Amino acid sequence: MPEQSNDYRVVVFGAGGVGKSSLVLRFVKGTFRENYIPTIEDTYRQVISCNKQVCTLQITDTTGSHQFPAMQRLSISKGHAFILVYSISSRQSLEELKPIRDEIVEMKGDIEGIPVMLVGNKCDEVNRECTVQEGAELAKRWNCAFLETSAKTNHNVKELFQELLQLEKRRAVSLQLETNKSKSQKRRDKLKGKCALM
Repeated sequence: MPEQSNDYRVVVFGAGGVGKSSLVLRFVKGTFRENYIPTIEDTYRQVISCNKQVCTLQITDTTGSHQFPAMQRLSISKGHAFILVYSISSRQSLEELKPIRDEIVEMKGDIEGIPVMLVGNKCDEVNRECTVQEGAELAKRWNCAFLETSAKTNHNVKELFQELLQLEKRRAVSLQLETNKSKSQKRRDKLKGKCALM
């Protein structure tokens, strides 16, 4: 079991070009870039409030290349939660997640209490090779949560991170999604020990 600290580490895995960086940048910075720039590894930090304490949500955006297995293993060993991303327009990108998921299971042992999300990204695209049902069935077999997203249109991006953190059972971590609540209601919600983006 990972050590308790003020960092909560989320690792994002997937093949090259599936939109891992786009999802992370959309969540952290609210931006989207059209051009593809391959990533070796980037880490983004988002300050959140957790159990009335400030902690850092540390998101590691990994390479889509298989050239760096040692970096992949290090990311798995340090990770508290995992996002497995494929493109709904590429069946191969979905198939490439199996060895990554197997590596997580091998290194972490029982992943019952570890938050894992299978994410079908680019759901705004019309040339679909993977159905929603296929993604949901695979997630059920892998005993993880499933969601389709679009970093381009910002569909389900905040919800992805919200759901991932709600899967965490070892400590209370979650994001407070912005809604049309009054300031007093937001203040009351924060005092309930829930976590909020700061």
